[in-house]
Amino acid sequence: MTRNWVAVASAEHVRIGRGNGFMQVCHGKAAPLRRVQPGDRVVYYSPTGAFGGRDGLQSFTAIGVVDDHAPYQADMDGGFSPFRRDVNWCAAREAPIKPLVGRLEFTTAKRNWGFQLRFGLFEISGDDMAMIAEAMGASLTPR
Repeated sequence: MTRNWVAVASAEHVRIGRGNGFMQVCHGKAAPLRRVQPGDRVVYYSPTGAFGGRDGLQSFTAIGVVDDHAPYQADMDGGFSPFRRDVNWCAAREAPIKPLVGRLEFTTAKRNWGFQLRFGLFEISGDDMAMIAEAMGASLTPR
């Protein structure tokens, strides 16, 4: 069964992952990535353009389908070794969340719906994923 996920990261970090064909969540933790399975669909929400920024971007910035490979650890400088998962990213444009608030199921059930964004990765319905994909002009067919 295909599941649908929202991952949260700054747009600059999403662009790095998209350009290199991977996703990374929750500061590189492995456990959240183990919940995501091959064939699942993922969309990134970026509250800001830059990590630690305050520009209020509040947009969906990438959408794709998780690849068949298991999560793996990347070797980065300075002793940071985050876990990643490969994703086949789709052609898409960024889409602000504000026009979708109140229409997406995950924004209607709770008064403080934005709180769940703090978890870095959460599951959404297929209907929500379809609405987001439409707003992004994406067909969920990897490029």
